Amino acid sequence: MKFYSPLTAEFFPDEPDWEDESYNEYEGYPMDGHDLLQYADAVDEAVKKDIADFNGDLMQYYHEDDSVRGKVVNAVPSVEIHGNKLCGCLNVELQESLNEGEQAVLCDYISGQYSDGWGEGFEQRDICVEDGTLAVHFWQEDGFEMTPEREMQQESATREIRPKMKLIGQDGNIFAIMGRASRLLKNAGQRDKAKEMCSRVMASKSYDAALTIVSEYVETELTPKTRNKPNRGDAR
Repeated sequence: MKFYSPLTAEFFPDEPDWEDESYNEYEGYPMDGHDLLQYADAVDEAVKKDIADFNGDLMQYYHEDDSVRGKVVNAVPSVEIHGNKLCGCLNVELQESLNEGEQAVLCDYISGQYSDGWGEGFEQRDICVEDGTLAVHFWQEDGFEMTPEREMQQESATREIRPKMKLIGQDGNIFAIMGRASRLLKNAGQRDKAKEMCSRVMASKSYDAALTIVSEYVETELTPKTRNKPNRGDAR
């Protein structure tokens, strides 16, 4: 069984732009799972090395004598690309399936490991990349949650159905456009995507870049068109 969770990071470039107001000398550039895609291999290698150094299984610190202890063989953190972003991934080997209550107990325990145990140590290890260093966080104070793989797959299926929205006739106010797209996504049951889109739009550097981001989440005139598969009667 797998559980996915968000990843965030701070990036410290080797040659920082000191005139960039978004750069903080002590906190670097904030990054989310989308930003971390470009460093996926380096983060994956760092996690594997760290796991190997302490025998990897987070259940070795679980001391409760309960059904979770009896069912879970091991729980090993990793990273995976899922939904166009790099995510934390907990790989759980089971002797028998967990019910919802047992899943909640396990996730609560792992959350503690990510915040004050293994994860606290990992985020203090600099990950060297070609243009700087990263400090990667498996736990966040706001918005942290662990999602079973099954639910992630259901979200992905829902995500494929994008609401349609016309840009023609808009007044050029990116906040109005973002707000309308956000409402459409929420009405379609995609609140997480609405929040994600707004965060990316607010961090974008230009109006055109913001429109491109909006068009990834809702179908607009800027959304790339995909060619339908030919019907049986179509020429091949």
